[in-house]
Amino acid sequence: MPRFESYGDGVPGVNPEELSGWLIVIEGTDGVGRTTHVSRLRAHLERLGYAVAETGLSRSDLASRGIRRAKEGNILGSNAFNLFYATDFADRLEHQIVPALRSGFVMLTDRYTYSLIARAIVRGADPDWIQQVYSFALKPDAVFYLRIGVTELVPRVLQNGGFDYWESGMDLPMGPDLYESFIAYQSRVIAELDTLARGYGFETIDATQPVDEISDYLATRVSALLEPADRSLDERRAGG
Repeated sequence: MPRFESYGDGVPGVNPEELSGWLIVIEGTDGVGRTTHVSRLRAHLERLGYAVAETGLSRSDLASRGIRRAKEGNILGSNAFNLFYATDFADRLEHQIVPALRSGFVMLTDRYTYSLIARAIVRGADPDWIQQVYSFALKPDAVFYLRIGVTELVPRVLQNGGFDYWESGMDLPMGPDLYESFIAYQSRVIAELDTLARGYGFETIDATQPVDEISDYLATRVSALLEPADRSLDERRAGG
C-alpha cells in the first residue's frame, strides 16, 4: 500500500507508489519562528546524509510574482486572495513537492495548506468549501505546529519590522488601526489553526520555549520518524 495518500481523489497524474521521500510540515502564524526552524532542521538532516528540499508560501514560478505585485498594491479581494494562493500551492505541489518526494528527498515545507485554510476561513470562506479546494493535497508524514498566543506574538513581530498590511488583516479590516486589526486577525487565525490541529492531528509545540530547545526537539522527532523507513529500505536492498 502506498505510504502517501491525499485528502481527496489524489494528485492528477501522480502514482503515490512512486513517492519514496518524506513530507514534513512546520506550521504556525507569522513571526513564530517557522523559517528559523526549517533552516535548522534542514542543516541537521543534511549532516545526517539526507537529501533535503524546502518550499513555502508564494514560491511557485507560476504565481509568486503575481501574488507579490497584487499584495504590494493592496488590491486583492478575499476570493482572489484565496484562489491565488491555491494556484501557488498547486504549482508548488506539482513542480517542487512531488518531484522531491519522487526522488527520495526529505521535503520541508514552511507552512502548508493549513495556514491557507485558516486564513481563508477568517476572510469569510466556507470551511467545507476551502478544505475541498485543497483536498488534492498529499497528507504529510508529520505536521509540527509552532503555537503562540497573540500577546507573545506582538513583540516578535515588532522586532522583525512591524505589522504587515495582510498579516494584520487590514484588507478586511478587523480593527480601527493596524495594531487593533493585527490583534483581532491573528487571534482568529490562531484559533482556526488550533481547530485544524485537532482535526488533522498536528503535533503542537509551545513556541515560547527557547529556540535551541525547539530545534533540538524537532531534530530528534524528525530523525526518529525517518530512521524506521531507512531500516526498511536497507532490509529490502539486502534481501534483493
